[in-house]
Amino acid sequence: MNLIVDVGNTFVKIAVFQDDKLLEKQSVAVSEFKETQKIFFDKYPKIQKSILSSVGNLPEEALVNLKKRCEVLILDASLKFPFNNCYATPHTLGVDRMALVTASIKNYPNQNVLIIDAGSCITYDFVTTNNDYLGGAISPGIRLRYKSLHQLTANLPLLDTEMPKTIVGDTTAGAIHSGVVLGIIKEIDGVIADYRENYSDLTVILTGGDAIFLSKQLKNSIFANSNFLLEGLNFILEYNTH
Repeated sequence: MNLIVDVGNTFVKIAVFQDDKLLEKQSVAVSEFKETQKIFFDKYPKIQKSILSSVGNLPEEALVNLKKRCEVLILDASLKFPFNNCYATPHTLGVDRMALVTASIKNYPNQNVLIIDAGSCITYDFVTTNNDYLGGAISPGIRLRYKSLHQLTANLPLLDTEMPKTIVGDTTAGAIHSGVVLGIIKEIDGVIADYRENYSDLTVILTGGDAIFLSKQLKNSIFANSNFLLEGLNFILEYNTH
């Protein structure tokens, strides 16, 4: 039984896998991780190993406590991965993107796959039928765009995410919603279309916190999977400990 820990900038995702089956997952504030991991270990005493993926800051005390309970694998570029990393600067590649590519190899072997992770940033990662990871793109996510408009201008308000009723915003709020949300939808559809010009057999995966919200609006055929990163982390753990 495996414990998966994915530390973001604000929240920590915690999941338990039995082989390939996801038994439970939670998302908690970083400050709540210590208590939450205790609850998980009490509920699942058969947890033997864990993988930690971190793009944020996990308190050292929390990591020490985790290592006391089970074997811990820290996700970094030195581990074994089931793909050929063709990224020109592999040491700068985010660990979350490595996990997403790994999940694509496991779930869609020998296929051209574009993984779109819609979170704080929107990342695009492409892997070929030969398991060659070529790279992709990074752009601002939904909340980052809303916050940037508010923080980097004098008068624009900070709004909650909302699907605009029309592309023509006839108020400042409507114009912001149109620019942010419809702008992202057009971006994602355009990126998918560009990839499909070169790879007609392309499989597209949409994941991340905004995946469900965006998937209903996209024109292109996609697979929405909010657990894709967790599945990739679990596979990396198994791949490196067997």
